[in-house]
Amino acid sequence: MNWIEWLLQAGLVLGLACALPVALKLERALTALRKDRAQLAATVQGFTDATREAEAAIARLRAAAEGAGRQVADQVAAAQSLREDLRYLTDRAEALADRLDAGVRASRPGEGAPGRAPVSAAAPPPRPRAEQDLLRALGHTINQGLGRGS
Repeated sequence: MNWIEWLLQAGLVLGLACALPVALKLERALTALRKDRAQLAATVQGFTDATREAEAAIARLRAAAEGAGRQVADQVAAAQSLREDLRYLTDRAEALADRLDAGVRASRPGEGAPGRAPVSAAAPPPRPRAEQDLLRALGHTINQGLGRGS
């Protein structure tokens, strides 16, 4: 072998010796990148799982809110009905109070029409059947609303 071949062979060995540390460094970097990719995939999977759980929780919350909304709407409807019933009873009570007042005034001497018989306070006039049914229904509804049930 001549000196040019020896020189080329020495240059090649020197180049390989310089490339070896760079190759090792590159191999470590690729290993770290593969490891980071696995961690990134695990992170993405965790995020996906958390998103699914959040969506399921939102669906449960939405269902609970809709149920509560329906319950409130039912209670409002019942309250409207009770308000109308109470308004009716108030009107009836005012009419009865007026009749009672007129009866009391008529029973006093010197007031009211002469010759009229005093109104007996011991026996109130019988209530109409519709009024009795309404009072019974109101009592039943109020007991249910208070949780007593019948």
